[in-house]
Amino acid sequence: MLLENKTAVVYGGGGAMGGAVARAFAREGATVHLAGRTLAKLQKVAEDITTNGGRATTALVDAYDSDSIAAHLASIDGPIDVCFNGVSVRETQDIALVSMSVEDFVRPVEDAARTNFLTSTAAARRMIEQGRGVILMLSASSARESGFEMGGFSLACASIECLTRTLAGEVGRYGVRVVALRPNFTPETHPEWNLGDDTLKPLIAGTALGRLPKLSEVAGTAAFVASDHAGAMTGAVVNLTCGAIVD
Repeated sequence: MLLENKTAVVYGGGGAMGGAVARAFAREGATVHLAGRTLAKLQKVAEDITTNGGRATTALVDAYDSDSIAAHLASIDGPIDVCFNGVSVRETQDIALVSMSVEDFVRPVEDAARTNFLTSTAAARRMIEQGRGVILMLSASSARESGFEMGGFSLACASIECLTRTLAGEVGRYGVRVVALRPNFTPETHPEWNLGDDTLKPLIAGTALGRLPKLSEVAGTAAFVASDHAGAMTGAVVNLTCGAIVD
């Protein structure tokens, strides 16, 4: 297994993306500490993991608050091998930038910068002491697209990728890796939208593979990147856009 005897912390562990990544980590042998603000959602993911023979804990953690993050990390005994932030940001879309308020534009940028900075640096301090660890952040194809009415979400994603590069440059000498995942829109993360084919067609048409990424593909890639098989990878953004972005 890719992550046997590893310990992972997943922020936003009760969400669609965070939950999928947590399940993938557990399938690959990691003990997963699920952190989030909705206990019922965290417990559902933990139940899925333990039912399938994995190991998971849950904790109410505000990933926008440094004291909450620090207290949770302090409660975990032993090394922390992997940190993944899958926390959602508040965003306003479907409004042209020229018609948007500065508050609506800046909100997702501030949210993304705050939660990713707090969780990644808290994990980094622990990992520097250990001399090893992997920090994973979640971006999106918006970071590189000329999107239509995306509001501040594009800049939020770009900020995550910038933080990935800068933090990687600082902590690499201590044996800590930092990588961002950049999927395209993943329909399974929003089943409540009941999206029809007409809604997805423009997104699909813009991909080289003629489809959008699967949640299992993003989660499986996260597990691989967190493993020793990707030990030479840091400061990188992993392209999971199905060719919507060609590097």
